[in-house]
Amino acid sequence: MEVKEAVEEYQCSGCVSGPYEKCFEKRDNGVGCKKHCPGTMAMGAGTLFLGMPKGFNRLGPIKSEHCPLIIYEDYTGFCDKLNIPTWKYLDEHGNTLVRGLSPRVNMPFLHVYLKDVRDKINCLELTKEEIEAMD
Repeated sequence: MEVKEAVEEYQCSGCVSGPYEKCFEKRDNGVGCKKHCPGTMAMGAGTLFLGMPKGFNRLGPIKSEHCPLIIYEDYTGFCDKLNIPTWKYLDEHGNTLVRGLSPRVNMPFLHVYLKDVRDKINCLELTKEEIEAMD
């Protein structure tokens, strides 16, 4: 999947900033859209990233700037002692989704790696059945 396709798939869905061509602004790290702003809400779940599967789409009570969705073309080694991955999942596009926590600053993170890097990330791997069973 190309970067433009990934931004449109994972970030533009439900974003209130506008479509890719009008608002895309490259991030300082990773390759996602810096202007990404999810605008979809669900009762009790908070704000949602519509382009992400269950388990990776809920922000809860925090704002999107505190849990940015960052897209990486390759594994960067971001997951370490200061950034602890919790879940990983290989989606239908062959991309690795990682949800985790940066405990030092008490912030969650959400990463999309545009290839299968599950073997480089040590955390619980979710199956398609587990994703489908989530509420």
